[in-house]
Amino acid sequence: MNKAKKYCNDPFNRSRFKTREVRVGSISIGGDAPIVVQSMTTTDTMDTQASVEQSMRMIEAGCELVRLTAPSKKDAANLENIKAALLAKGYNTPLVADIHFTPNAAEVAAGIVEKVRVNPGNYADKKRFEHIDYTDESYQAELKRIEEKFTPLVKLCKANNTAMRIGTNHGSLSDRILSRYGDTPEGMVESAMEFIRICEKNDFFDIVLSMKASNTLVMVEAYRLLIHTMIENGMNYPLHLGVTEAGEGEDGRIKSAVGIGALLEDGIGDTIRVSLTEAPEEEIPVAQKLLEKYKNTNELFLNDIGDLSYDPFHVDRFESNEVLNVGGKNVPVVVADVKSEQVVKPANLFGLGYNYSVPLDKWNISDASADYVYIGSKSFDFELPGTLRFIADFDNWKANYSTHKQVIPIISGNPDKLPELNNDAVFFVEHLAEDANVAYLKDYPNALIVLNTTYSNKTQLFRYSRLNLAKNNINNPVVLKCQSDEDDDEKFQLWSSTDLGSSFIDGFGNGIWLQANQSPKLINSTSFGILQATRSRISKTEYISCPSCGRTLFDLQITTAKIRERTSHLKGVKIGIMGCIVNGPGEMADADYGYVGTGPGKIHLYKEKEVVRKNIPEDDAVDALISLIKEHGDWVEP
Repeated sequence: MNKAKKYCNDPFNRSRFKTREVRVGSISIGGDAPIVVQSMTTTDTMDTQASVEQSMRMIEAGCELVRLTAPSKKDAANLENIKAALLAKGYNTPLVADIHFTPNAAEVAAGIVEKVRVNPGNYADKKRFEHIDYTDESYQAELKRIEEKFTPLVKLCKANNTAMRIGTNHGSLSDRILSRYGDTPEGMVESAMEFIRICEKNDFFDIVLSMKASNTLVMVEAYRLLIHTMIENGMNYPLHLGVTEAGEGEDGRIKSAVGIGALLEDGIGDTIRVSLTEAPEEEIPVAQKLLEKYKNTNELFLNDIGDLSYDPFHVDRFESNEVLNVGGKNVPVVVADVKSEQVVKPANLFGLGYNYSVPLDKWNISDASADYVYIGSKSFDFELPGTLRFIADFDNWKANYSTHKQVIPIISGNPDKLPELNNDAVFFVEHLAEDANVAYLKDYPNALIVLNTTYSNKTQLFRYSRLNLAKNNINNPVVLKCQSDEDDDEKFQLWSSTDLGSSFIDGFGNGIWLQANQSPKLINSTSFGILQATRSRISKTEYISCPSCGRTLFDLQITTAKIRERTSHLKGVKIGIMGCIVNGPGEMADADYGYVGTGPGKIHLYKEKEVVRKNIPEDDAVDALISLIKEHGDWVEP
C-alpha cells in the first residue's frame, strides 16, 4: 500500500492492526487481546446503590469495562465506594472515570479506578466558539499552558498504574484547535497528539485513543488519519471505537454498525462501545453481535493488488455515468425483492414504501420507497407507480416485458446473453466482485453493474472491483448487492451495515440491494438506514441523541421518543438531543436544532451552535422546539 495512504495493514486483505498492550486492571486492551466490549452508566455517580446495581446489570450482560462520569471531585471520590461495593459482591470488572472540564476530579479518580478518560477538547480549555488568530509564539504558549495543567494527571496515572483514554470528540474540539485546523479530522487528530506528546515526555504509555463523532464519515476518516499519523511517528496505541450520539432503535444500531464496522472491516479497533439512547445493559448484546460477525469468516485473499484508486482520508466520490436514475449526480437507488407467489400484486409493494388507495385510484409514495423491485421470473398485471421500475430475469423480460418501459432485464451469471442486446441497451448485469475481468463492460456503457460476492470480506472485494473498474476506465453505475442467510433481524441489520458502510463512506456505490430472510419492510428500512447513516441519501429526520450518563438532567429515552413522535416527518432535518451541556452544542455540531439540558427541569434550545432560548421548563420544551423549527422555515405539516 502507498505509504502516503497507509492506515491499516492491507486494504485488500483484512488483518488486525497490531497495537501495544495496555493493562486496565484485570484486562488487556490491544496487543493480542480480544476486542473488549464496554459501556457507561447512566446513574448519578453520587447515588452509590443505583450505580452499583446498574454496573452489575451491565457486567452480567457481558460488559468488560464500566465507565462512570465524574463531573466533580466529590463524584470522583465516591468512585471508591462504588468500587468497594462491587468488589464486595464479587465483581472485579475495571472501572473508568469519565472526565470533562475538571482536572482536579481526574486527579482524584486516578488514585481509585483503573482508567481515566479525558477529552483533550475541554480538559484544559473552555469552549466559547471564538475564532482566535494565533501567532506561532502565542500558539506555543497555549501548548505550554495545557502541559502545565495536564502533566499532574499524567504523573498520577503513571504512579498508580492507571491507564488513560485520550478521547477526542468531533463536536468538542477546543476553540484553539478549531481556529488553526477547523472542524476537521485533522484537527481531531492533532488535539489527541498534543496530549500524547505530553504523556510520552513523561514516559507514560498506558494510553488508549478514540476519535468519536456522530457523523460516520468524519469518524472513519479521523481514525484512519490517526493511525496514519501514529505509523509515521512510530506509535501503536490501542483504539477505542464508537459513534457518539448514535441514537436509539434501528437508527442507532445501523449508524453504530456503519461507523464501527467500517473500521473493524480493516482490522482496526481494540475496544468498542455502541452508544445507544437506551439502558446501557442493552448496548452490550448489540456490540457482541457486531463482533460475532468476525468469528467464522469465508474470506478470499488477494495478492499484489496495488494501491487504492481513491483517497481514504477524504470522501472521494466514484464518478459514474448516469443511466436512467442511477449514477451521475443521483443519490444511490434502493433495489428490493418481492416475496410472493408467481404473480406480483400491488399489496407486495406495501412494505416497500408504496401504498395504493382504491377510492382515489392513486399510489401514495413515501420518502423511503424502493426505486427498483426485482421480480425475477414472476409476472404482474397492474400499472406501476410512475417512480418505480421492475427488474426481471432476462428470459422473463424477453418473453413478456421487452416493450415495457418500466421493466429492465438483468443478466446474472450468463454473459452469453449479452450479444442478444444492443450495445446501447439499458440492463443490469450481475458481476462477481472478485472477478477482475471487467473489460467486456466497455462495450455496454448503459449496463448497470450489480456487484456481488459469496465471500465474507465484501469490503475488500468491493474495493478490488472499484480498482479494476478504474484501471479499465469503466464508469458504469454500480449497485452493491449483499445476500444474508441470517435469521436474527438485529444481526442482519448490523452485519449488512458493516458489509456496506465502508464502501458508501468512501463514495462507492450508486445503489444498494439487500437480499435476506427478513420481511421486505425491514430489508427496505435497513437499506435506507444504511444510506442515511453514510450521508449518501437522506430520507428521514436524523436524531443526534446522546446515550445518557450520570450528568444527564432529564429522561433521554422518554424525551427522544416525544421529539421523534412530533418531528419524524421532517426529512433531512437534524435534531440534537443532549442530556447536559458537556454533550451540548459541541457534540451536536452537525445538528440544525438542539435540545440541551442545562439544569433540573430546564432546557436550552439551539439553532446550530447558538443558544436561542434559555431555561425553558421541560414540560414546555418540546412545543418550544417545534415553534423554533417553524420560525426558521424548516417545518412542514405531517
